[in-house]
Amino acid sequence: MIQKYLTVFLLISSSIVFGQRTTSSPYSFFGIGEEFSSRTIEQASMGGIGVAFNSAQYLNFTNPAAYSDLRFTTYSFGLLSKDLTVKTNEASQTVNTTSLRYFALAFPIGKNAGFSFGMQPLSSVGYSLSNTTLDADGDPTEISIFSGTGGVNRIYGSFGMKVYKGLSLGIEADFSFGSTENILTKQIANVIYATRYNESSIIRGGNVKLGAQYTTKLKNDLILNLGSTFKFGSDLDVEGTERFYTLSLSANGSEIIRDEQEEAAIAGKFNLPVQTIFGFGIGKLDKWHAGFEYESQKAIQTSGFLNRTGNTFRYDASDRISLGGYYTPKATSISSYWDRVTYRAGLRYENTGLSIDESGLGADFSKVNDFGMSFGLGLPLGRKLSSLNLGFEFGKKGTTSNNLIQENYFNLRVGLSLNAVGRQAWFQKRRID
Repeated sequence: MIQKYLTVFLLISSSIVFGQRTTSSPYSFFGIGEEFSSRTIEQASMGGIGVAFNSAQYLNFTNPAAYSDLRFTTYSFGLLSKDLTVKTNEASQTVNTTSLRYFALAFPIGKNAGFSFGMQPLSSVGYSLSNTTLDADGDPTEISIFSGTGGVNRIYGSFGMKVYKGLSLGIEADFSFGSTENILTKQIANVIYATRYNESSIIRGGNVKLGAQYTTKLKNDLILNLGSTFKFGSDLDVEGTERFYTLSLSANGSEIIRDEQEEAAIAGKFNLPVQTIFGFGIGKLDKWHAGFEYESQKAIQTSGFLNRTGNTFRYDASDRISLGGYYTPKATSISSYWDRVTYRAGLRYENTGLSIDESGLGADFSKVNDFGMSFGLGLPLGRKLSSLNLGFEFGKKGTTSNNLIQENYFNLRVGLSLNAVGRQAWFQKRRID
């Protein structure tokens, strides 16, 4: 029965992923949009750590080698509700978006291997910005409106296997696909028609990631975990069309195209460099865990029409540092529910690699950094291994210096991790009672 419910859920979720607007960030104007890190609710609640973390019942989107420790068929999905306050030196505005962050399935293969597959958004475009030019008397002479929609999704498959005394290796392959639309509309004072530039793009590409984990027991039942991943460099191919036309508004507010130039084809690439993550953690099984993680990547390169960025922004090398962990008072407690609850917390600091020069002169770039503080709860569902996971994160992205934009955000994450054993587990041979 659970398989039937899961099938219906996956079909509904697929339509939501393709149709949802998952961001309202002005920074989604750049590149392929606001990029999302591949983390489960549990990982995000611990500052994003995962490369050196493994579990018998939870998914791990960071390191495919972790699936070698999976012991239960696991269905998992996560939702994100984001309250975003956008600030400049003059004003601020608050918006909210709610979106599906991922859905995935994982299952063990024998006693020493595991496999997972699923879908999640890779990036999202969802901005609306305006710029007004004033004359000496303070009257508007020109208004430019920038807007964008769309995004990129990824489907993945991960496999991990124990190969030798505490050493596990893993591999993940993914395929990214999506579309974006960027529109610039300009209206000049005392001119009847506005002008519009419309750019529609289709984005596709694939990648492969290798992972390794090493686990060893220390004194006093302590367990030391080491982990690393290596994601190969790859290209995201971008193809589409661009249109330029004039338009006016009818009496009922609809747009009327007056004069349109011929459509032109566009093509380019995002050259994604190698990405490496390494980390370590220490703890006691089903009791507590504390870990550190470092991620680094060289600057993204662009080619084709994507190079037409002028001096307004550029890509530099990016990196991230995460600290976090969890604590479960007594996982097997019968008398106290709250002793079986898992408490999580973490910190994250990220240099996104994006630098912006508001002046457009290319002489004073400001880095866009992101800092987040998170905590969460893993609430057991009955006496089973399944759990409802809640995550909370406060953060700040960007700066108001140099006339840029600062984002203050609060993320509420909700996820279900449903574990099945016996007759409920997929790919498990049934026994006759």
